[in-house]
Amino acid sequence: MRTTLLLFSLLLSSICYAQKSETIITRDIDNFWVAYDQITTSKISKEKYEILEHSFISKGTPGLKAIMAARGYTSKSYIDAIEKYPLYWKSIRKPMFKAKRYSKEISTNVAKLKLLYPSLKPAKLYFTVGAFRSGGTTMDSLVLIGSEIAMADKTVNTKEFEISNPGLAKHLKTNPVHSLVFTNVHEYIHTQQKTTIAPNLLGQCILEGVAEFLAEKATGQSSGLPALKIGSINKDRVEEVFESVMFNSSNGFWLYSDLANEFNVRDLGYYVGYAICESYYNKSPNKAEAIKAMIEIDYNNQEDLIDFADRSGYFKNSVSELAKKYEESRPTVMTIEQIIDHKVTSSLVKKVTIKFSEAMDTTRRNFELGPLGKENLLAIKKILGFSADGKSLSFEVGLENNKHYQLVVGPGFQNKNGVSLKPYLIDFETKFN
Repeated sequence: MRTTLLLFSLLLSSICYAQKSETIITRDIDNFWVAYDQITTSKISKEKYEILEHSFISKGTPGLKAIMAARGYTSKSYIDAIEKYPLYWKSIRKPMFKAKRYSKEISTNVAKLKLLYPSLKPAKLYFTVGAFRSGGTTMDSLVLIGSEIAMADKTVNTKEFEISNPGLAKHLKTNPVHSLVFTNVHEYIHTQQKTTIAPNLLGQCILEGVAEFLAEKATGQSSGLPALKIGSINKDRVEEVFESVMFNSSNGFWLYSDLANEFNVRDLGYYVGYAICESYYNKSPNKAEAIKAMIEIDYNNQEDLIDFADRSGYFKNSVSELAKKYEESRPTVMTIEQIIDHKVTSSLVKKVTIKFSEAMDTTRRNFELGPLGKENLLAIKKILGFSADGKSLSFEVGLENNKHYQLVVGPGFQNKNGVSLKPYLIDFETKFN
């Protein structure tokens, strides 16, 4: 036993050594606070922006540039955040400087992940500073930590967020730094997957479930997500509701959303994905192969995704059959009232009315460009709204003669059960008499 433990320790040490310290980069934090101290003592707006650019943004790591792009941060985002939340910044300063301490622990746990998945590719992890839109995300092979959120501990002052951003205030009170290592192993796993955006809800839930389940396996910690507990307690009902919408292209309340739902918990899709992975792992005789299969799923291959879900045994029914049932249940566009045989022949047409096969959720809609692109877009001048029964939607248009128009009525439209509309192409030409 001692020999085995020694060999394990030596292997772990060699992996940690191979992951040089430069793979976890913290200097954006140092640069931010240099800029912060100068900005908060300046009274001149232009000077504040110059300081931010010179001392922080221009010196930013690739990670800072990536999170700025991913979350749409601008210089104004930072100046506004600095000026609006002085009490919070004062309270988060000391916790943020603990980044180097956590770097070693994260590195150790990534090394444990490599023991589970020897094909693990190197990824760089950046402790960046943002403007309160993300505690962490990934971009290609980069793990991006929003330190101003992710490193909050029980000492932070959230008073300034209570009215302006109560959801964030609630999150900050949960002591996010407690799960920092776990969260970043989760995010590291995302850098190993073929994509971070799946084409449907089932795929996105499995994508997140893989990262959550394997982060547990690597770190030896349990996930702290409330959704996992609530989902387990309500397994049968969760499965029933999920099956009806699992091939939607949108996530609904299941992921990354505070939308109200009957389970009164956010991110329930993490539970579904986690439970699928746990069941798949438990059923697999070769655990190493199971882990490899999880990480290497091709989310853009519908057959592979369905096969993985089927082999997990999580669903009581065949996932292939559930896919067929889903397609049969989708609402459709029946007619466009003012368009006959793909033509509009009267210059008096100022309104278009879409007729649906059933009552729709009147809070949901989306339109997309047609195959001919922007030049042929049927532009909507004004949404007039749904009919009282929810079976039609009207909007104002401005039509020119002798023109070809297109507009896709997209899957963001949903019926009252949350099932997405089958996309429909509005496609017509104007030939006024």
